[in-house]
Amino acid sequence: MQASNSFPLNAWYAAAWNQEVSGREILARTVCNRKVVLWRKSDGAAVALADACWHRLLPLSMGRLENDQIICRYHGLAFDATGRCTHIPSVTNISPSACVRAYPVIERHRFVWIWPGDPSLADPTLVPDMHWNDDPEWAGDGDTLSLACDYRLIVDNLMDLTHETFVHATSIGHRAIVAAQPTTTHDDHSVTVTRWMMDIDAPPFWRAQLGRPGNVDRWQIIHFTAPCTIVLDVGVALAGTGAVDGDRTQGVNNRVLNTITPATDETCMYFWSLVRNYRVRDQSLTTQLRNANARIFEEDRIVVEAQQRSISMLPDVPLRNLNIDAGSVWARRNIEMMIERESPPAQASGTHRGAHLASR
Repeated sequence: MQASNSFPLNAWYAAAWNQEVSGREILARTVCNRKVVLWRKSDGAAVALADACWHRLLPLSMGRLENDQIICRYHGLAFDATGRCTHIPSVTNISPSACVRAYPVIERHRFVWIWPGDPSLADPTLVPDMHWNDDPEWAGDGDTLSLACDYRLIVDNLMDLTHETFVHATSIGHRAIVAAQPTTTHDDHSVTVTRWMMDIDAPPFWRAQLGRPGNVDRWQIIHFTAPCTIVLDVGVALAGTGAVDGDRTQGVNNRVLNTITPATDETCMYFWSLVRNYRVRDQSLTTQLRNANARIFEEDRIVVEAQQRSISMLPDVPLRNLNIDAGSVWARRNIEMMIERESPPAQASGTHRGAHLASR
């Protein structure tokens, strides 16, 4: 039997950048096939409720805010931050059942995270570590892509960076990526893929950042945290200056921070940022790098959305693995284990079609 979801529910997912939930505005989002409405109370705390009025299921996001309550546009029912209905026009005694679901919310690392699963399991320590986003020693910016694909296709894309050689040939791609053999380590919650490319010519993006001639040692260290957060430690240093041993002073270092939130089975929100620990007060460089990275990710969009269309047209044809896919295979296995732990015992042995990859 199949598991009931293609994504685990007992996890923190980024629903928005914190600045998107601003002032007295109402924001509608879809997270793990759940319609959610977000807003801020007068004390600044973020709120997330199911986006459907208890009465006639009109989306609450179509309503308005009054004090710290959201008022349904249809018949004026008011709901507080806990989801309890506090007022129904012309009704004196409100039924205790008149409520909508409230989701656990936490703000961290510039994101508003929500927990769509069992609220009793919503552990704040499980929020993925993306602290570089608000570390004063790092600077950068990011954006969100709304993609028409299964979120795991983005996980695959980020766990195997050999695609850069072909998809991003004019910016960060390099034949040395394919030639260098990575090492992969994993446990039940994380996967790390490490690749070093020694004494190579720098691709255009990195040459511009380094600003100096000469061959470089290049690194790509990919760290995945289940279910769908990936931090890329990437950079270059002048060849032979000790970067591989930990001395990166003769180079430039970036973190590409990625967290993917399933919206539906075949759509997702991809939150990313590119941060650096050099020239941290140079806003023009921040803008330049953000725009360059955005162009790179648009190249990825073309690939993963075409992939999804093909998968949807060929539901009985499995995805296959090569040796370069070790990181994505282990990441998917971690995701599947999370899904299985949430499934009834009779379903625990099943896996979702999109999560299966046949080995070759």
